[in-house]
Amino acid sequence: MATPLNSRAEILLKTLIEQYISGGAPVGSRTLATQAGLELSPATIRNVMAELEDMGLIRSPHTSSGRVPTQAGYRLFVDSLLSVESMDLSTVSQLQGELTDGVDQQHVIANASSMLSQLTQLAAVVSVPRREEISAFRQIEFVRLSAKRILVILIARDGQVQNRVFDTGRKYSDSELVEAANFFNAEFAGRTLGEVKRLLLKEMERDSESMQKSMRVAVEMAQQVFAESQDEGLVVSGESNLMDIPDMGDVKTLRRLFDVFGTKRDLLHLLDQSMRCEGVNIFIGRESGYEALEDCSVVTASYEVDNRIVGTLGVIGPTRMSYERVIPIVDITAKLISGALSGDNE
Repeated sequence: MATPLNSRAEILLKTLIEQYISGGAPVGSRTLATQAGLELSPATIRNVMAELEDMGLIRSPHTSSGRVPTQAGYRLFVDSLLSVESMDLSTVSQLQGELTDGVDQQHVIANASSMLSQLTQLAAVVSVPRREEISAFRQIEFVRLSAKRILVILIARDGQVQNRVFDTGRKYSDSELVEAANFFNAEFAGRTLGEVKRLLLKEMERDSESMQKSMRVAVEMAQQVFAESQDEGLVVSGESNLMDIPDMGDVKTLRRLFDVFGTKRDLLHLLDQSMRCEGVNIFIGRESGYEALEDCSVVTASYEVDNRIVGTLGVIGPTRMSYERVIPIVDITAKLISGALSGDNE
């Protein structure tokens, strides 16, 4: 566990990181002496810098006598030293107008992604809510097509219908299929599609001998329908903003990052992790767990529909980003998109 910093070291580290974020150049002792507001001798400042370097919070590039923050330094900065700015009320009003003007969920999410990238001048990502988490199950029907083939009709409360044909391996009478549908509808009607899927998995694991054969077949067929009903996605905006940031590295680094934007799988997984956490989450460098993002920071926040977390939004940029400005933008956008989507579902 790192030794706690004294107030003098905290002020110097905070000043160094703020100066580096602002200017992008390694920060020397002379700059710290004039910017930190502390009456310290150059020798004292150099000693503190050496201590911070020994703690792994800053480092000295080979080409300069100044220092830059390390990933650990940024982490301490955002966790303990950062002073977050308040968003301008006119900007909040503009953002709210863009989101409430969305005619449906897709437009709200697209507008949120676009506004995030415009306001931060970074790349923005918004995960699309899984329909199964916001749409309720209404009923299921089993229709016999032939001796051993059954049509399963799944109807959601929002009117969406899914059909699947299954070979059962044995013959079922019309009365058995009606009984199975009645059992299923009585057990699961009104729950979200996601809840039904999770309950079905439990039923399949239990596979109780006391459950009638027709009920087990109903559960098995319905489970397959639900398993095939996933429709998650991701809206990405402003990737080109990263090409104008020197910190993003060479062409090879950018190509690797753009591959992540293209496939989206890793980004979806990272945003899914954020859904399990409250408030704003910040992944700095290697904390994301993905090599392509090791020179980036990802700032995320989850959003809700009717008090249920259904998705995540965020921005991706260099570790040398303006955290004090980006964090409130992400936080407020998440709150506004929650209000816009919940309003559409009332």
